[in-house]
Amino acid sequence: MPITVTISASYGAHGDKVGRALAGRLDLPFVDRALPAAGAHELALSANVVESIDEHVPSRWARLAMGFAGMGPWLTEEIETPERFRETQEAKIRNIADTTGAIILGQAGMVVLANRPDVLRVRLDGPVEARIAQVIAHGVDEESARRGQREVDRARNEYARVFFNARQDDPRHYHVMLDSTVLSVEACVDIVIRAAKDRFGAS
Repeated sequence: MPITVTISASYGAHGDKVGRALAGRLDLPFVDRALPAAGAHELALSANVVESIDEHVPSRWARLAMGFAGMGPWLTEEIETPERFRETQEAKIRNIADTTGAIILGQAGMVVLANRPDVLRVRLDGPVEARIAQVIAHGVDEESARRGQREVDRARNEYARVFFNARQDDPRHYHVMLDSTVLSVEACVDIVIRAAKDRFGAS
Protein backbone atom coordinates (compact mmCIF):
# COMPACT_ATOMS: atom_id res chain seq x y z
CA MET A 1 0.00 0.00 0.00
CA PRO A 2 1.58 3.32 -1.03
CA ILE A 3 1.97 6.05 1.57
CA THR A 4 1.85 9.80 1.15
CA VAL A 5 3.19 12.64 3.25
CA THR A 6 1.75 16.10 2.59
CA ILE A 7 3.83 19.10 3.59
CA SER A 8 2.45 22.59 4.03
CA ALA A 9 5.24 25.12 4.57
CA SER A 10 5.33 28.87 4.95
CA TYR A 11 7.95 31.02 3.23
CA GLY A 12 11.43 30.36 4.57
CA ALA A 13 10.39 27.23 6.47
CA HIS A 14 12.52 24.86 4.33
CA GLY A 15 9.57 23.02 2.81
CA ASP A 16 11.48 22.16 -0.36
CA LYS A 17 14.56 20.90 1.49
CA VAL A 18 12.59 18.81 3.97
CA GLY A 19 10.33 17.45 1.22
CA ARG A 20 13.17 16.38 -1.06
CA ALA A 21 15.11 14.83 1.81
CA LEU A 22 12.02 12.89 2.90
CA ALA A 23 11.45 11.65 -0.63
CA GLY A 24 14.99 10.33 -0.72
CA ARG A 25 14.82 8.68 2.68
CA LEU A 26 11.40 7.10 2.08
CA ASP A 27 12.05 6.28 -1.59
CA LEU A 28 8.96 8.16 -2.73
CA PRO A 29 8.37 10.58 -5.62
CA PHE A 30 8.57 14.27 -4.76
CA VAL A 31 5.69 16.40 -6.03
CA ASP A 32 6.45 20.12 -5.92
CA ARG A 33 4.16 23.04 -5.22
CA ALA A 34 1.31 24.17 -7.44
CA LEU A 35 2.27 27.73 -6.55
CA PRO A 36 6.06 28.22 -6.61
CA ALA A 37 7.65 31.34 -5.18
CA ALA A 38 8.21 32.73 -8.68
CA GLY A 39 4.52 32.40 -9.50
CA ALA A 40 3.55 34.06 -6.24
CA HIS A 41 5.88 36.95 -6.96
CA GLU A 42 4.40 37.47 -10.43
CA LEU A 43 0.81 37.26 -9.28
CA ALA A 44 1.17 38.93 -5.87
CA LEU A 45 -2.59 38.35 -5.60
CA SER A 46 -3.74 41.92 -5.45
CA ALA A 47 -7.40 42.52 -4.60
CA ASN A 48 -8.13 42.93 -8.31
CA VAL A 49 -6.64 39.56 -9.17
CA VAL A 50 -8.54 37.77 -6.42
CA GLU A 51 -11.75 39.46 -7.54
CA SER A 52 -11.12 38.28 -11.10
CA ILE A 53 -11.39 34.68 -9.87
CA ASP A 54 -15.06 35.25 -9.17
CA GLU A 55 -15.77 36.79 -12.55
CA HIS A 56 -15.38 33.45 -14.38
CA VAL A 57 -13.87 35.18 -17.38
CA PRO A 58 -12.08 32.33 -19.20
CA SER A 59 -9.13 34.31 -20.59
CA ARG A 60 -8.39 36.04 -17.29
CA TRP A 61 -8.97 32.84 -15.34
CA ALA A 62 -6.70 30.82 -17.66
CA ARG A 63 -3.80 33.20 -17.05
CA LEU A 64 -4.34 33.01 -13.32
CA ALA A 65 -4.57 29.21 -13.35
CA MET A 66 -1.31 28.92 -15.29
CA GLY A 67 0.41 31.17 -12.78
CA PHE A 68 -0.91 29.11 -9.87
CA ALA A 69 -0.23 25.64 -11.15
CA GLY A 70 2.69 25.99 -13.52
CA MET A 71 0.51 24.14 -15.99
CA GLY A 72 2.20 25.58 -19.03
CA PRO A 73 0.96 25.15 -22.59
CA TRP A 74 -1.26 22.11 -21.96
CA LEU A 75 -3.79 24.21 -20.03
CA THR A 76 -6.98 24.04 -22.08
CA GLU A 77 -10.18 26.00 -22.19
CA GLU A 78 -11.85 23.21 -20.22
CA ILE A 79 -10.25 24.58 -17.04
CA GLU A 80 -12.16 27.81 -17.15
CA THR A 81 -13.50 28.18 -13.60
CA PRO A 82 -12.09 27.91 -10.08
CA GLU A 83 -14.31 24.88 -9.51
CA ARG A 84 -12.89 23.05 -12.51
CA PHE A 85 -9.36 23.96 -11.49
CA ARG A 86 -9.95 22.62 -7.98
CA GLU A 87 -11.46 19.41 -9.32
CA THR A 88 -8.48 18.91 -11.61
CA GLN A 89 -6.01 19.48 -8.81
CA GLU A 90 -7.89 17.17 -6.45
CA ALA A 91 -8.05 14.39 -9.04
CA LYS A 92 -4.31 14.68 -9.69
CA ILE A 93 -3.41 14.54 -6.00
CA ARG A 94 -5.75 11.64 -5.26
CA ASN A 95 -4.38 9.68 -8.21
CA ILE A 96 -0.85 10.10 -6.88
CA ALA A 97 -1.88 8.91 -3.42
CA ASP A 98 -3.79 5.96 -4.89
CA THR A 99 -0.95 4.76 -7.12
CA THR A 100 2.67 5.56 -6.25
CA GLY A 101 2.29 7.56 -3.06
CA ALA A 102 4.54 10.62 -2.73
CA ILE A 103 5.87 13.50 -0.71
CA ILE A 104 3.51 16.27 -1.80
CA LEU A 105 4.61 19.84 -1.07
CA GLY A 106 1.84 22.42 -1.02
CA GLN A 107 -1.18 22.10 -3.32
CA ALA A 108 -3.49 21.99 -0.26
CA GLY A 109 -2.73 18.28 -0.08
CA MET A 110 -3.58 18.27 3.62
CA VAL A 111 -7.17 19.20 2.69
CA VAL A 112 -7.56 17.04 -0.41
CA LEU A 113 -6.23 13.92 1.36
CA ALA A 114 -7.78 14.53 4.78
CA ASN A 115 -9.05 11.52 6.75
CA ARG A 116 -7.08 8.96 4.75
CA PRO A 117 -5.21 6.32 6.78
CA ASP A 118 -2.40 6.19 4.20
CA VAL A 119 -1.51 9.90 4.56
CA LEU A 120 0.57 11.82 7.11
CA ARG A 121 -0.03 15.56 7.07
CA VAL A 122 2.81 17.88 8.14
CA ARG A 123 3.10 21.64 8.65
CA LEU A 124 6.43 23.54 8.71
CA ASP A 125 6.33 27.07 10.05
CA GLY A 126 8.02 29.48 12.45
CA PRO A 127 8.08 33.14 13.47
CA VAL A 128 8.14 35.52 10.51
CA GLU A 129 11.43 37.16 11.45
CA ALA A 130 13.11 33.81 11.96
CA ARG A 131 11.90 32.57 8.56
CA ILE A 132 13.14 35.74 6.87
CA ALA A 133 16.50 35.29 8.60
CA GLN A 134 16.78 31.77 7.20
CA VAL A 135 16.20 33.07 3.69
CA ILE A 136 18.80 35.82 4.16
CA ALA A 137 21.27 33.23 5.45
CA HIS A 138 21.01 31.51 2.08
CA GLY A 139 22.19 34.58 0.18
CA VAL A 140 19.00 36.57 -0.44
CA ASP A 141 19.18 40.27 0.39
CA GLU A 142 16.93 41.47 3.21
CA GLU A 143 14.64 43.60 1.06
CA SER A 144 13.95 40.72 -1.33
CA ALA A 145 13.45 38.29 1.55
CA ARG A 146 10.90 40.54 3.24
CA ARG A 147 9.06 41.15 -0.01
CA GLY A 148 9.10 37.44 -0.75
CA GLN A 149 7.68 36.63 2.66
CA ARG A 150 4.79 39.03 2.22
CA GLU A 151 3.95 37.99 -1.32
CA VAL A 152 4.55 34.26 -1.10
CA ASP A 153 2.82 33.70 2.23
CA ARG A 154 -0.13 35.75 1.09
CA ALA A 155 -0.40 34.00 -2.26
CA ARG A 156 -0.18 30.51 -0.76
CA ASN A 157 -2.71 31.39 1.91
CA GLU A 158 -5.06 32.70 -0.77
CA TYR A 159 -4.57 29.53 -2.83
CA ALA A 160 -5.79 27.43 0.09
CA ARG A 161 -8.59 29.83 0.95
CA VAL A 162 -9.95 30.55 -2.52
CA PHE A 163 -9.79 27.04 -3.96
CA PHE A 164 -10.17 24.83 -0.89
CA ASN A 165 -11.84 27.05 1.73
CA ALA A 166 -9.03 26.30 4.18
CA ARG A 167 -6.54 28.12 6.36
CA GLN A 168 -3.01 26.79 6.08
CA ASP A 169 -2.28 27.54 9.74
CA ASP A 170 -5.30 25.60 11.05
CA PRO A 171 -3.85 22.84 13.28
CA ARG A 172 -6.83 20.59 12.56
CA HIS A 173 -5.33 19.92 9.12
CA TYR A 174 -2.15 18.30 10.47
CA HIS A 175 -0.80 15.34 12.36
CA VAL A 176 2.60 17.00 12.89
CA MET A 177 3.48 20.69 13.21
CA LEU A 178 7.15 21.70 13.43
CA ASP A 179 8.98 24.99 13.90
CA SER A 180 11.66 24.57 11.26
CA THR A 181 13.39 27.78 12.34
CA VAL A 182 14.60 26.13 15.56
CA LEU A 183 14.87 22.57 14.22
CA SER A 184 17.36 21.70 11.48
CA VAL A 185 16.25 20.18 8.21
CA GLU A 186 17.77 16.89 9.34
CA ALA A 187 15.87 16.97 12.63
CA CYS A 188 12.59 17.74 10.86
CA VAL A 189 13.15 14.85 8.47
CA ASP A 190 13.95 12.46 11.32
CA ILE A 191 10.84 13.50 13.26
CA VAL A 192 8.55 13.13 10.25
CA ILE A 193 10.00 9.71 9.42
CA ARG A 194 9.45 8.57 13.00
CA ALA A 195 5.87 9.86 12.85
CA ALA A 196 5.32 8.12 9.51
CA LYS A 197 6.58 4.81 10.90
CA ASP A 198 4.30 5.18 13.89
CA ARG A 199 1.27 6.09 11.78
CA PHE A 200 1.78 3.49 9.08
CA GLY A 201 3.04 0.72 11.33
CA ALA A 202 6.43 0.37 9.62
CA SER A 203 9.43 -0.96 11.47
